[in-house]
Amino acid sequence: MLKMLQNQFESKKGQLAVILYHGSNVEVLNPKIIVSNRALDFGAGFYTTSDPEQARRWAQIQTMRRKTGKPTITFYEFDEDSAKDKLNILCFEKAEKEWLNFVAENRRGVYKGVKYDIIIGPVANDRTMQVINDYMIGNVDEDTALLLLNPQKLSDQYAFLTVKGLKLLRTGGIEE
Repeated sequence: MLKMLQNQFESKKGQLAVILYHGSNVEVLNPKIIVSNRALDFGAGFYTTSDPEQARRWAQIQTMRRKTGKPTITFYEFDEDSAKDKLNILCFEKAEKEWLNFVAENRRGVYKGVKYDIIIGPVANDRTMQVINDYMIGNVDEDTALLLLNPQKLSDQYAFLTVKGLKLLRTGGIEE
C-alpha cells in the first residue's frame, strides 16, 4: 500500500521537488504522451496530480471505463524548479479567466496557441464540467462561470505534453 508521501522531497541537487500521481487501470512505469479521442483540459498528454486522492478517483474511473485491469496509482518524482529552467511551462494558479478560456479551447479542439512542454493548473472534474459546458455553449458568460467555479476546491493537474517534459519524471513506485 502506498504510504501518504510528503508532497515534496529533496532532489539530487538539494532543491525541492514534487511527488506526482497518475491513476489508471494499469501501472504506468514508462509514461507516454497519449492522444485521446476525448478532448482534455490541456490537450494530448500524460496527466498527473499532486493529490493522491484525485489519482485514486482517476484510477477507479479508468478501470470502470475500460472494463479491464484494476485501479492502480503510479507515483513519480518531478523536480519542478529544474524544469522551469529547461522547459516551456504554463502554470495556472487557480480557475481564472485565462484558465477557463484555455480549457474551453482545448475541449473544443480549437487551441492553436503556444506549444508548452508542461501545463499545471486546476482540473476540470465531474463537478465543474457542467459549468464549463454551459460556458462553451453560451448558456453562461465568463463572469458567471467563474463565480460558479470559485467555491469549488479543484485538485491540480500536471499535463506533460512533450517527450522533453516526460524525461523529467522519475518513476517512484505503484499502489494497486
